[in-house]
Amino acid sequence: MTRICVAGATGWTGRAVAAAALDAADVTLVGAVARRAAGQDIGEALGRPSAGVAISPSVEAALQAAEAEVLVDYTHPTTVKAHTLTALARGVSVVVGTSGLTAEDYAELDAAARAAGRGVLASGNFAITAALVSHFALIAARFIEHFEIIDYAKAAKPDAPSGTARELAERLGEVRKPRIDHPIDQTIGPKELRGGSINGVQVHSVRLPTYTASVDALFTVPGARLKLTHDAGTDASVYAQGTLLAARRVGGFVGLKRGLDQLLFE
Repeated sequence: MTRICVAGATGWTGRAVAAAALDAADVTLVGAVARRAAGQDIGEALGRPSAGVAISPSVEAALQAAEAEVLVDYTHPTTVKAHTLTALARGVSVVVGTSGLTAEDYAELDAAARAAGRGVLASGNFAITAALVSHFALIAARFIEHFEIIDYAKAAKPDAPSGTARELAERLGEVRKPRIDHPIDQTIGPKELRGGSINGVQVHSVRLPTYTASVDALFTVPGARLKLTHDAGTDASVYAQGTLLAARRVGGFVGLKRGLDQLLFE
């Protein structure tokens, strides 16, 4: 039985994960964090019967109140790193579902996890379909030298690119740097129109209403194109099962791993 605490438990994704944890036979929800709902029972806050777990105002308070084995974080880019470091300092492994962290942040968290002897599994997207796109894209990059990424999200999303696109770009850039036939800095016209570079990979972020969380990985060879797409709607439950899979397995390794696909295909 895996004992978890969910930070951001009343948010869009966090509430789906908390509900799935309450329903799971092999996971126990022992803590929940949501500042505005602090003091409420998590079950009642989700519109369900009382679960006997009071919502805490902070990660530190939640981990003090209950002996969790895993912290699941779906909060905000400005707080997720501090939450992860707090959990590791208490000997708690972490599943990071919050976007906005940089490669430098992940390196710091990896070092902290190794020092604590705990695991951190971070993924820009815990949907199984997104994990499969990442897996197939990493294979494609071994054989195709031209590729770029387009990410799509709601108009009000504060970070760009999305965690899904950032993670994919960073990992693709480790496989190989894509070929760019015309140097970006020699673009005629606004250079921003060619997107931003993450680990040598060009990424283009679209922020418009009706999008939720989508990503296209585009690969081309002379005479043909390969397009790998993850396209999610407004049902956050698509992320819950992948998150719980990570929570079950994050205690089985030390250090930081990025991408749910690393657990699916290990």
